[in-house]
Amino acid sequence: MKDFLRRTHSLALNQLIGMKLLSGHKPDVLLFDSAVAASDIAFMLGADWDGCNGVVMPNRDRVAVNTAANLVGASWCQQGDSTALLTRLTTDELLRRYAIGDRNFANANLRCALLCEQNLSQCNLTYVKLNFADLSGANLSGADLTAADLSDANLSGANLSQTSMYRTNLTRVNLSEVNLKGANLSKASLRDACLHQADLTGTNLSFADLRGAALDEASLSGANLTGAKLTQGQLPL
Repeated sequence: MKDFLRRTHSLALNQLIGMKLLSGHKPDVLLFDSAVAASDIAFMLGADWDGCNGVVMPNRDRVAVNTAANLVGASWCQQGDSTALLTRLTTDELLRRYAIGDRNFANANLRCALLCEQNLSQCNLTYVKLNFADLSGANLSGADLTAADLSDANLSGANLSQTSMYRTNLTRVNLSEVNLKGANLSKASLRDACLHQADLTGTNLSFADLRGAALDEASLSGANLTGAKLTQGQLPL
């Protein structure tokens, strides 16, 4: 039954495209980073979903598309563009791949992922999108999070010892009671982050932006704060 409906939908969609081409109007085909996002956006914009990650629109309104994409946290491009989409990775797929020994998840889109208490040690997570994700209590020791986006994520109680977080976006992140021993946060953004009771022993915070970060009861023994951006009176006594 599902196959029949899919074939019927595909035929109707092809007929629609053909009619528009005959009328001299070439429809816009937009590609999104997941089929779920494409379906939701097609519904919101009154467009035609192709059953996969494509949406056919008679007239593309870039503002409307961007607004809808932002609401569901999706990336998109026009069919034929050279733009590379950041493919969304589900939590189940990430954990399945980790269990069989895969450690390379560079550039993955894990926005809003629920990964609390999970073991992701020694992973390559460079340039990943983990904003708004829940990683509380997770083990990320030895992971490479260079230039990743973890803004607004929850990492409370996580193990981030010996991680590489060079130029990582940690704006407004909850890092309370986190283990950051020996981590490299050089040039990272920690603006308005919560580092309550965080262990920053031996952490490299050189040239990091710590303005507005809560550092009460944090351990900074041996931390490198060379060139770090701080507000007056911010460091614990």
